[in-house]
Amino acid sequence: MAVNLYIPSESDIHPVAGVQIGAAEAGIRKANHRDLTVFRLAEGSSVAGVFTLNRFRAAPVQVCETHLAAGQGIRALVINTGNANAGTGESGLQAATQTCVELANILDIKPQQVLPFSTGVILEPLPLDRLVAALPQAVADTADNNWFMAAHSIMTTDTQPKIVSRRVALGNNTITITGISKGAGMIRPNMATMLGFLATDAGIAPELLTDMVRSIANLSFNRITVDGDTSTNDSFIVMATGQSAVRIESVSDPLYAPLYKALAEAATELAQKIVRDAEGATKFMTVHVEQAKTPEEALKVAYSVAQSPLVKTAFYASDPNLGRILCAIGYAGIADLDVSGVNLWLGDVMVASQGGRHPNYQEEDGQRVMQQAEIPMRIALGRGEASETVYTCDFSHEYVTINADYRS
Repeated sequence: MAVNLYIPSESDIHPVAGVQIGAAEAGIRKANHRDLTVFRLAEGSSVAGVFTLNRFRAAPVQVCETHLAAGQGIRALVINTGNANAGTGESGLQAATQTCVELANILDIKPQQVLPFSTGVILEPLPLDRLVAALPQAVADTADNNWFMAAHSIMTTDTQPKIVSRRVALGNNTITITGISKGAGMIRPNMATMLGFLATDAGIAPELLTDMVRSIANLSFNRITVDGDTSTNDSFIVMATGQSAVRIESVSDPLYAPLYKALAEAATELAQKIVRDAEGATKFMTVHVEQAKTPEEALKVAYSVAQSPLVKTAFYASDPNLGRILCAIGYAGIADLDVSGVNLWLGDVMVASQGGRHPNYQEEDGQRVMQQAEIPMRIALGRGEASETVYTCDFSHEYVTINADYRS
């Protein structure tokens, strides 16, 4: 069951001018499920993305990077669920490329103007014939107001759709930002086993958008973890259609900072929703590390704690076996860490100070915090001024069940 995951009503989801979405049932893995989604983008849209660092990068990831680098102007996205088209070698690349060719023929655009995405089971051939047969239906279904449907159609083991939508005043104009994401397990940057699609009707110069999407990903999708596994298909795409009166060409534009902030906040909300709906999750945990020498050092500690199975199972049980947190801090890889300078808070409770149990700490206080659905942790290393935050969840019996049965 998702942890405090807010799902907006359809009336609160704002269409983005220049984006149309449609979906169809291709029967790629399961029947009676919309598993093929198409985005159509207005001519002149800017599109940028970041992708997984897993060396077994899926075929669609490789094709996406090639098509983005070609600079032909992206006009469409095509997303299938149920099959990752990863670990499929040359035939997988051919299937991803042919998917682009088939959709381009329907839309009368170039294949290099299509970005393909896949998510699902790894090491199985993509059923290209079923995908291609459903493309006309997906295109015929395209409409401005299909974001909510798309949030459902890209789900795999997700239990809830993940969607964010807002209108933002920029100067004398108002822009729209709407996005969706999917992901529940095999979550660990860079990136997570996730797909994220964020669109705005603001106009953003292509080179500027490329820099923005990398920075935004580092603040959002690259700050979450469920189980420490980096998947093969992870992709985060930002689309700027330029259909509003706002056009930003450089970071010196006075509207750049508020637009960047709005996009980053929307991406962070989508990323956190992935953790809130993580496989089997019952608790949402924030791990904040401060007083580190560098941001990289802070992230080392944050991820060491956030990914520790012993820490995560203790939180599932609301068992204040909090020495496990100190243990994870200690093996994070900071060779010269002086543990006598480390302090730890769980919510409003100071658990450890100067590297040991705080004199006033009572186990019932720790248990009180651990029984909450939202649990903040704060770790002060006493080494500097850098800080970082990572979002994670607990490990439950259900996580094992879901992943044991994933292919059945």
